[in-house]
Amino acid sequence: MNIDDLIRIYDKKRERYGAEAYRQVSNVLREAKEQHEREFGGVDHEQSWRAFKGRNLEKLIKYVIIDEVRELGLEVVNGNTIERTNSRNLPKGLSKVKRNLLVDYGEFGCYLPDIDLIIYRPDTSEIVAILSSKVTLRERIAQTGYWKIKLASDEATRHIKVYFVTPDEDGTLRLRRPAKKGRAIVETDTDGGYVLSEADVEESDKVKMLDKFIDDLRRLLR
Repeated sequence: MNIDDLIRIYDKKRERYGAEAYRQVSNVLREAKEQHEREFGGVDHEQSWRAFKGRNLEKLIKYVIIDEVRELGLEVVNGNTIERTNSRNLPKGLSKVKRNLLVDYGEFGCYLPDIDLIIYRPDTSEIVAILSSKVTLRERIAQTGYWKIKLASDEATRHIKVYFVTPDEDGTLRLRRPAKKGRAIVETDTDGGYVLSEADVEESDKVKMLDKFIDDLRRLLR
């Protein structure tokens, strides 16, 4: 099983649900897990599935948003693409994207944030936003908040928006008050969170369903 299988399952949901298909991501993953198990020939399916899901959720989210992002004149690249590829082997535009995202630790060197997707202007390689994605928030949301603080501390990267995108399968973002810790971090230490779930969330300026993402991105470009 690979990302193409996930995309095929998602496309079937899109045929049925149209613009609301993004709410079906958890169901897509459940169906994919069943297929993955049928095809699995090892001894620990759960471990193999977790690894598969971790590698491919960001790719599925990229697929969900990429057409509309491109309509805004922007492009999306996976964080692993620029992190694991030597700058000399990257196209010039992506090499500049990589340099534009570095966090400076002084005498200890420069490092890329741990993020999943990068949205940038292909003509200038200017980074508009970075996205982290996980099925649940857990420890990753605190990491995302940390990277927002580090990027905001440098004039060269201060403009980069830092978002978290999630199916929110444990319901951490569902209620605005009383807020769970993960929601509090999204509200105070990131530029926002976008949810892909069948259940609605109590929205705020920072936490919204994914259908608001493109409009928010469009406002950044004005």
